[in-house]
Amino acid sequence: MADERSAPTVGFDLDMTLIDPRPGMVRAFDALSAKFGLSLDGEHFAANLGPPLVEVIRGYGFEEPLVEQLVAYFREIYPTVVIGATAPLPGAAQALEAVRAAGGRTLVITGKFETNAGLHLKAFGWDVDRLAGDVFAAAKGEVLREEGATIYVGDHLGDIVGAKAAGAISVGVATGPYGVDELVDAGADVALRDLTEFPSWLAQHV
Repeated sequence: MADERSAPTVGFDLDMTLIDPRPGMVRAFDALSAKFGLSLDGEHFAANLGPPLVEVIRGYGFEEPLVEQLVAYFREIYPTVVIGATAPLPGAAQALEAVRAAGGRTLVITGKFETNAGLHLKAFGWDVDRLAGDVFAAAKGEVLREEGATIYVGDHLGDIVGAKAAGAISVGVATGPYGVDELVDAGADVALRDLTEFPSWLAQHV
């Protein structure tokens, strides 16, 4: 049986790590604003993807019943508004394949609503060993530990927290709101410009 270094279990974040859903996210927030008569900043939301939607909506200071309505409507329109407007980020498919080629397992661990996250994977034909949604920061570490993951790849500072919580190697990718230097300063063990650099790094690591 191969050991974990030769057959790694690798977790990946979704938004701005594997995929770029920003255009659809802006439109979804515009739709929320129109339906509920609000003024939500979709551009800011799309530029800072990472935390679960419910946390973002609560940050506006709305009463909880309205928060629940907004989240429910967002999730309802998501498949038609966001999925088709989403693009894979450079190197995403190759990064997943690199783990497979090393005999390893791939996980997608995301703050996104799990059902909609699964639609993204289906749209791109990406088959992973486990999808876990609705988790962020240290909660991602719990899933990583359950799966015996030794590497977690993500663009957000919360992804670094998740990796550290699991004792996994934190691989940051500068395709989200933070640059390479910022990811390193925040504690990432490795910082890549994007996932096109991941296969060669993985080959050296294993």
